[in-house]
Amino acid sequence: MFFSLLDILTVYQIFDSLQAFSSSIAGLLSSRAVLQGVGVGNADASPTSALLLHILQDSSGRVATILFAHRVGTALEPECKMYRLAADVFNDVAMVLDCLSPMIPAGVGRVTVLSTAGVLRALCGVAGGSSKASLSAHFSKWGNLAEVNAKDSSQETIISLIGMLVGSFVVSRVTSYTATWISLVLLLTVHLSLNYAAVRSVQMTSLNRQRTNIVFSTLFESDPDVDIRSFSNSHQVKERQKGISFDQTSWLILSPAEVAKQERIFETDGILRWSSIRSLSTSRIGFCRIGLSVQQFLASSSSYASSGSLKTHLPVSRLSSLFKEESYILMLHYTNQTCYADILLKNTSTVQAQFKAWAHALLAVRVLSTSLKGDSAISIDRIFDILSTTLSFLNDNERFDQYLQALTHVGWDVSLGALETKSGRRIFNEN
Repeated sequence: MFFSLLDILTVYQIFDSLQAFSSSIAGLLSSRAVLQGVGVGNADASPTSALLLHILQDSSGRVATILFAHRVGTALEPECKMYRLAADVFNDVAMVLDCLSPMIPAGVGRVTVLSTAGVLRALCGVAGGSSKASLSAHFSKWGNLAEVNAKDSSQETIISLIGMLVGSFVVSRVTSYTATWISLVLLLTVHLSLNYAAVRSVQMTSLNRQRTNIVFSTLFESDPDVDIRSFSNSHQVKERQKGISFDQTSWLILSPAEVAKQERIFETDGILRWSSIRSLSTSRIGFCRIGLSVQQFLASSSSYASSGSLKTHLPVSRLSSLFKEESYILMLHYTNQTCYADILLKNTSTVQAQFKAWAHALLAVRVLSTSLKGDSAISIDRIFDILSTTLSFLNDNERFDQYLQALTHVGWDVSLGALETKSGRRIFNEN
């Protein structure tokens, strides 16, 4: 484990260093274009105008930083690989806009382009800095986070310095319009390709939404006691429970390295995907929201009365009774031929309870989507049948606890919560 972690860190550092080198050279080309755009070399250019443009860029960037951090702040750590790559996409688009600025007539158009570039750089700063902190924490397995950050900063400084020296030679030689754009496109292509390779090489041990989908759908598929079609009928489940073997030797538990090869860098937030080990394919089965407020939880099955009060059609007491012993409440919906799962977390909810809630939602939605067969409507009793049978299955012989122990054994850290990508809400459990 020690040497494998060092190998992964080395690969990541190599790609990260090379991408920083190419980015430094591209940055010099874009900086030259910006200077041309603000009038360097033009006797009619006004220093005051250049200063005001800088103030506008800086101000718009600061506002964008606040709004972006407010909007996606919670998601930066769970989706650190995605935002690490997205940061470089923002930065590269900003460089392209900088190089376009001299070709745009002075005035509102050029100001808009340069301000947009400033905003994108600000977004790059937030996304890149926060996600890089999470990746550094991932690599500092021996409590040496400060050392990892210090050495990474030193390495980046050295690479940037070398990049600037080489870039000085490139900028002095590449002066024509065509050569500048060819060089820029080539450098940015190399930059993003190396960043993608660097992010792909990282094997996170925390379970975010996508990794939880991959791990548990594979686990459910390999568990011989899982019969998707029988879960929609409580009578069939009771009959099957008599012959349940609880054979853990057949469980397929994917390791962080195996999941890293399957996961996507950019994934739709909240999507539920089922990975089939039989057909070696992945299919979208629905969507899930976790950590909702009570109003959000009830809204999908509610209407407003003439008095303006919220009138829900959910059998709340029935749901509370079903999940009385759990730290969450799960409800399924079927709208526009798509299955949705909503998870309400109680104040007693732990990280392990959140994993159970998401795994329960994944299994229940899989059962629901399999049993629909083109139906446009589904009864509430049928939904409760599915919720009840799948919950009983996970609780039988403490099956889900055994799942978590198996995950821990192959290297997953089930003490880290990475399922909530927005500020979560909790309800107080009266019991």
